[in-house]
Amino acid sequence: MIYLDYQATTPLAPEAREAILRWLAGAEGDGFANPSSTHKAGRAAAAAVEVARDQVAALLPQGGRVFFTSGATEALNWALLRGAEAMPGGVAGLSIEHAASLQCLERLSAAILPVDSAGLALAPDTELIPENGIVATMLVNNEVGTIQPVADFAAAAHAKNSLLLCDAVQGYGRVAIPDGPDMIAISAHKIHGPKGIGALWVRDGVDLPPLMFGGAQEQGMRSGTVSPALCAGFGAAAALAAERFDEDAAHVERLWSLALDMLPEWTINGSAEHRYHGNLNIRREGVNGLRLMSDARNVAFSLGSACGSGSGKVSHVLRAMGVSEADARASIRLGWGRYTSEAELREGLQAIKDAARLQGVN
Repeated sequence: MIYLDYQATTPLAPEAREAILRWLAGAEGDGFANPSSTHKAGRAAAAAVEVARDQVAALLPQGGRVFFTSGATEALNWALLRGAEAMPGGVAGLSIEHAASLQCLERLSAAILPVDSAGLALAPDTELIPENGIVATMLVNNEVGTIQPVADFAAAAHAKNSLLLCDAVQGYGRVAIPDGPDMIAISAHKIHGPKGIGALWVRDGVDLPPLMFGGAQEQGMRSGTVSPALCAGFGAAAALAAERFDEDAAHVERLWSLALDMLPEWTINGSAEHRYHGNLNIRREGVNGLRLMSDARNVAFSLGSACGSGSGKVSHVLRAMGVSEADARASIRLGWGRYTSEAELREGLQAIKDAARLQGVN
């Protein structure tokens, strides 16, 4: 299988796998210890969690705290639903937010902020920015890869005494995260770490209510036994992303250029300039995206967000950009990264082109 679905998840890095296994059993068979225990094994597990916390924090702005969660969905729900209790002035967010944010925004009767045809947020409208509330702005869109002006929205939010929540899941470890956000949600499995763990970064001084009660874990903010293995895997993946940041970025650019050279007849959805180049969302008139996936079954790619797969609905992101329903159904999303070779990408793209020809599209 040729894997071109990096926005859905990324292959586990060998370094992360080794870190996980080390804390599932440990060299002396005691790596399974509870990090809240006060005996030697427990203290060692707790130390591993804190090392991982520092590794994850190294890719985030200074002046904040990292709280481990089960994933970015939990982090976003925590920031929005519990944050709205502390900041009761209202909520606003982009129309192209991930469902984990968008459904919270709908539940909170939030103001929905529009984007243009390139998938870029319009300039902040002060009439829609709440006073003493929360504004949600993702960094890199998960479906079309557009990079949003987070710093501009942070400034607009702060001008009205509101907080800025940034969904940085698709950008963390891949692009620089700007200063300005008050809360940042991230996920391990998007940067070659394990599934089942993410984090919420909270700026110092932000009064966010605890998520769960029942213990003093995660600085009293999220009760429940922490997994040293998952934390260690996340930390190892983050440390590797920091170490390879420039190398990974250069590799992604080479793959982007290769893809554009091979797919000149396809139309790019979203801005080609203001986007992460490991995400290529494209469409072709006459193509049925769902059938394309079936005919190119040896290539793993998607029609949009993995969380929305199987719903039968067209992408809310593409529709928010003004893409017609027909064009949305003719769109596919390709994603690549560190472990994608140029030969694999070339073979995968050729298989997609061959599958399109089966539909009468040359």
